[in-house]
Amino acid sequence: MRLTPTERDRLLLFGAAELARARKARGLRLNVPEATALIADAVCEAARDGRRLAEAIEAARSALGPDDVLPGVADVVTEVHVEAVFDDGSRLAVVSDPIGGAAGSLGDDAPGALLPGPEHEDPRPELTLTVTNTATVPVSVTSHFHFFEANPRLDFVRDEAYGMRLAVPAGSSVRFGPGETQDVGLLPIGGARVAIGFAGLVDGPLDAPGAREEALRRAAACGYLGVPDTTEEEAER
Repeated sequence: MRLTPTERDRLLLFGAAELARARKARGLRLNVPEATALIADAVCEAARDGRRLAEAIEAARSALGPDDVLPGVADVVTEVHVEAVFDDGSRLAVVSDPIGGAAGSLGDDAPGALLPGPEHEDPRPELTLTVTNTATVPVSVTSHFHFFEANPRLDFVRDEAYGMRLAVPAGSSVRFGPGETQDVGLLPIGGARVAIGFAGLVDGPLDAPGAREEALRRAAACGYLGVPDTTEEEAER
């Protein structure tokens, strides 16, 4: 069986969550990786059941309580981000305060609780695009997601977003409300410039010969907005 990188990641998350569930069933209190995996998996499973984003987040919040985790875990796991596949496409779920209530946590006595967080500045964009969310639900895109492959119901000039990401601090995201139009800044993906997973439109080096054209063809075939119909263009030639 051939699995995409995204499918392999999903199976890895599910395996970690199953281990956490088994340990919880034996009466063990969960550590940080176990709690994080179980909460993230709860979102993915709710999405698979056909629930909406808000419903999936609420299901994840009810997965664990303070008595289910080791002391201090609730102070560390304050927010869980996970990309889940909903009926209208892949979207980011942000589960804040995922371990309901803070009873049993260490509060200000938790290790690192008094350390200030890092300050971030928005990177300087090299391109600005106008984006419209045509979906009936909010869509969020994370900082390092290949913007070309963002939710198919987002309408913008996809060709210009190839090889680009949002010009926002690492780990943050941009939210597009239903029917909302906003301008976003983009900058080139750095490093080795390899796009693995995401929506599966590239799954390899971004700058490989023919990669851009093949990604556009796949996007058109999958009904992504903002992509020219390549079949019509070929028929006109």
